[in-house]
Amino acid sequence: MTTKRFVSALTLLLAACAAVCATAQTAAAIKQCVNEVLQSNGMAHASVSVEVYNISKRKPVYSHQPNLSLIPGSLGKIFTTAIGFEQLGSNFRFKTTLAYDGYIDHAGTLHGNLYVIGGGDPMLGSYRFKQTAPDTLFATWTAVLKGRGIHHIDGRIYYYTGIFDNHPLHDTWAWGDVGNYYGAGAYGLNFHENMFTVRFNAGKKTGYPATVAQIEPKELNVRGYNEVTTAQEGSGDQVVIYGDPANTVRRYCGTVPIGKKNFAVRGAMPSPPRSCAEVFADYLRTHDVHVTNNVAECSTLPEKLTTLMDYYSNTYYVIAQYTNQTSNNIYAESIFKYLGYQAYKKGSFANGSKCINQYFKNNGLNAGGVNIVDGCGLSRNNLVTTNFVCRFLTHVQGRPIYDDFSKSMAKVKESGTARNMLKDLPGGIDVRLKSGTLNNVKAYAGYVTNEQGEVLCFCIISNNHTCSNAEIQSKMEKILRPIALYKSTNK
Repeated sequence: MTTKRFVSALTLLLAACAAVCATAQTAAAIKQCVNEVLQSNGMAHASVSVEVYNISKRKPVYSHQPNLSLIPGSLGKIFTTAIGFEQLGSNFRFKTTLAYDGYIDHAGTLHGNLYVIGGGDPMLGSYRFKQTAPDTLFATWTAVLKGRGIHHIDGRIYYYTGIFDNHPLHDTWAWGDVGNYYGAGAYGLNFHENMFTVRFNAGKKTGYPATVAQIEPKELNVRGYNEVTTAQEGSGDQVVIYGDPANTVRRYCGTVPIGKKNFAVRGAMPSPPRSCAEVFADYLRTHDVHVTNNVAECSTLPEKLTTLMDYYSNTYYVIAQYTNQTSNNIYAESIFKYLGYQAYKKGSFANGSKCINQYFKNNGLNAGGVNIVDGCGLSRNNLVTTNFVCRFLTHVQGRPIYDDFSKSMAKVKESGTARNMLKDLPGGIDVRLKSGTLNNVKAYAGYVTNEQGEVLCFCIISNNHTCSNAEIQSKMEKILRPIALYKSTNK
């Protein structure tokens, strides 16, 4: 071999070695951060799992206990929303129908009943958009009635929820969750995101009782037992609301910060379907449409109905975006149950779970160690492995839904629950993720598109840590940083 050829071969060999070392150093950086987190305060008895996979190169980057079955919290929404994109489509809209039976006479009296037929729309009456707010919604419905000449309803306003079953709460959800807004559950007829707001005025001194200033929407029939007291400045919302969804009684416990007036705390609305019908009836009465009788639930729809209008929700893409970026449980459960309805003709936790598992099976995704019982991740019976999450994300990245699904997730430094994460991350790196949080549970999963244009997926889960939520989030970001900065050296 000539000297020139030897030098060239040696140069190539050294370059190859350098590339391997650089890759190893990158993987080593992730490993070092994981080890430092494992040895840090509050992690002695924690179960931690990490998986990082380079989708573009089809090769693993790093893993730590990737086959542990762990509680994911709201990270589980990635299954609900991604499969929703697949089976419903980005342009799908939920439908709520207004209909009547009987007849309308020349004087404008409906001799019959008005029916509000729910279609599982989670945004019906939502405060998030002007067009979905209760006043806008009911103004639209009232205009339709008046357009048909109806100024008096001689019968009842019936509400129908039969698209879903009558079990809005999963059996395994905690009692301390279900009275609060995030534990309200999904119904065939949702309203105002199935939540109400109670506003408190703090006492003059710490330890003094806080008083209830008002309830919103004001038309709701809510009876509250108030045990809330006043805490130090900056203590935040420490109120827990207890109550059964079928009962109008709510118990308020905990504290609000001193000096606060009209301090807003959100709770689970009593019977959202009935509340929707009652607030609508009140709106009609104050807008020159007389309603003779009280509202009532309809278990079976009459065979002969005349449709007044079909009211459509925002697009599925918008709903999925709010589901993932704000981690909205009501939206997730509505999607989950609607998937069950679409596949098995009745929306329920069991049918939603069956639909999700069937999708895994149909797409060759071995779900060993995985258990999905709800759509939002509130149940501690949900279990995943980081290996499965990364295999699922890899599968989705190869599907036509990938762009819409990934854009529905929170973007680091910019949106949703990731807005304040990794603020010093260099430009040119795109990190989209879904978080998950329960007591002693923290999880992140998503995609990284690096400066080279390569796509990676990752999943990080910690269970049973004993540090604070702020501390575990900082630890998770420490692991996420080298993942976000990962660069492949083999082009």
